[in-house]
Amino acid sequence: MKLLIRNLARTTTEIELRAIFEAHGTVQSCTLVIDNETGSSKGFGFVEMPKQGEAKAAMNILNGTDVAGHKIRVKKAESKQDTGKT
Repeated sequence: MKLLIRNLARTTTEIELRAIFEAHGTVQSCTLVIDNETGSSKGFGFVEMPKQGEAKAAMNILNGTDVAGHKIRVKKAESKQDTGKT
């Protein structure tokens, strides 16, 4: 299951984000969205967890928690087909 994590501190690293989610299960991939012009984080990213139960638990536990002074929002990432966008 792919999760969307929003409202991350711009200083949060992929390593830190991965560690937060690995406390709740196996993390397949972890990606921060980076601004091409500045090279810094845009404040959101994606975590992919292969086991749906672990992903749902992580989403419920971590949504609204404080990470580096920011209250993060975690939800299931919608695929491009789900949103109707291409």
